[in-house]
Amino acid sequence: MPGIQKLVEPLVQRRILLGKEAVTFYESVQEFRVAETADGELIGCGALHVMWSDLAEVRTLAVADPWLGRGVGRALLERLEGDARELGLSRLFCLTFEVAFFERNGFEDMGTETVDPVLYAELVRSTDEGVAEFLDLARVKPNTLGNTRMLKRL
Repeated sequence: MPGIQKLVEPLVQRRILLGKEAVTFYESVQEFRVAETADGELIGCGALHVMWSDLAEVRTLAVADPWLGRGVGRALLERLEGDARELGLSRLFCLTFEVAFFERNGFEDMGTETVDPVLYAELVRSTDEGVAEFLDLARVKPNTLGNTRMLKRL
């Protein structure tokens, strides 16, 4: 987890990713996939967080600057999508500034899309910030300014 935090920190500083406490990274260690060079250098990471029976969020997708544009992010995203399919999920959500990347990979802007009222009633009980972002709740608006809510159907 320290390697993931080190990889993510420059993106947090540039306000591309939201910062997380160390404990949050450790709580979600099983959700992460990483990309490494042949000699073990960590060059990318991403997490898949299940939110509901058919829905997961792609979180903390990051690639080291020297490796940008070389397919690392795409490979990580494909692995996370594979994991989602193995779990029987049919939708992936992300909150991102990297709209073009996610569009190239099949995600679409959710715009003002709303959630089925029955599902909303269940999800709104969650204390998870990602769920609140998916629901577009007012309490997370300061965190989401400038980000785009995107969805991909698998």
